[in-house]
This record gives sequence, structure tokens and C-alpha cells, in this order.
Amino acid sequence: MVRAMTVDARERHMVIEEVLVVLSLSLLASAVFAILDLLAGPLKGGYVASVDQSAQVARQIASFVFGLAPAWLVVYLVRRSGEGVAGIGLDVREPARDVVLGVELFAVAGLGGLAIYLGSVALGINRFVVPVPPLGHWWTIPVLVLNALEAGLLEEVIAVYLITRLRQIGLAAAAAVALAALLRGSYHLYQGWGGFLGNVALGVLFGIVFVRARRAWPLVIAHVLLDVAAGIGFILFRHRLPGFA
Repeated sequence: MVRAMTVDARERHMVIEEVLVVLSLSLLASAVFAILDLLAGPLKGGYVASVDQSAQVARQIASFVFGLAPAWLVVYLVRRSGEGVAGIGLDVREPARDVVLGVELFAVAGLGGLAIYLGSVALGINRFVVPVPPLGHWWTIPVLVLNALEAGLLEEVIAVYLITRLRQIGLAAAAAVALAALLRGSYHLYQGWGGFLGNVALGVLFGIVFVRARRAWPLVIAHVLLDVAAGIGFILFRHRLPGFA
């Protein structure tokens, strides 16, 4: 019989974290959602499609937690390699600077993004996207904020990780930023060409800021603020929008 290789105490916590990351990216998420489905209603009578408020909130929270698993993997990998989170600008040594830069990015990207988005919808090259969870619930705003946090952390952590690794394998900063921006635009193509072009422009702006400042938190802050503002703006002004009157 071959005995399992053990690790010393220093490595033990990293192995535990590795297992949790892998499971969060795979079967653990499926297990948690299956448990929530089981608890959502009685077994007698078949599967219940509609669930109560508490079950919906539980699913939203679980989606938030497991949605962050890829970003957690990035954090694990840079720590495991010895670079640490500072290598991708995720340390917290400059919180005031990060917040100020994040708010400035939000202002610039918000104005430019809104113009591109509304113009694209008016030209018929972009779908009208509803940027909020289901309305009319007490948890609508909290879940909106959770979704914004998830998107901001997931997308920006992956983006700065990609730019960092591309530069390490020899690509110029401009090429690394361009590839990361094209990736950002590509997974927004469901919105239409306006969403693609707007997010490519956003990716270029964020990528340049990261390369120059070596900080990821301003990008996360700006992204979260953009998503929250879009959601709240939709809730407040939806009755003035085409199709929502």
C-alpha cells in the first residue's frame, strides 16, 4: 500500500485552502445549491419551482460566495508562488489613495460609459440590460450591492492577474492591457456592440491605471460603484425608460 505524502505544519494550511478553493470551483457549490433546493420546500408532491423569500436570499448569498471562487484562486496562487497579494496590487497599505483613485475612476468611467451605453441603445446596436436583481423585495438593494461586489472583485482581480502574468511571459504593457481589455469586452457581447466597445474602453482605462499605479483596489472600488450606481439609477428612473413605463 502506498502511504499518502504528508506536509509539514507550515504547508498544512495552504493545502487546506487549496482543497477548499478546488471544491468551491466545482462540487461544493453544487452540493450547497442542492441542499438549498432540498430545504426550499416539501419533498412530497415533486419539485417546487417557487421558493420563499428566505430561500431566495440564501441562494443569492451562496451565488455571491461561490462566484468569488476564481478570485480566491488567484489570491491563493500568488501567495503560493511567494509573490503575495502585493504582486497584483491587492495589499491594503494605501487605503486612502486607493479610495480616492477609485472614486476618480468611477466618475470618469461612469460619464463615458453612460454616454456610450445610451448612444448604443438609441442606435439599435445594444440591448437594454436590466442591471438589478428582482424588484419589489426587501433584499433587492442588499443583493444589488452583493452582486456589484462580486463582479468588481471577480473581474478586476482576474484582469490584474492576467496583465501581470502576460507581462511576466514577455508581452509589452500595451499588449497585455489590450488583451485583457478585449477579454473584458468579449464577455459583455451579450449586451451588443455598445457593451463590447464600452467595456473594451473601460478595460484599457483600468489596465493603464493598474500598470502605472500597480494598485488593484481602485479598479475594484470603481467597478463596484459603477454597478451600484447603474442599479440604483435603473430603479429610480425605470418608469421613464422605453418598455418600462
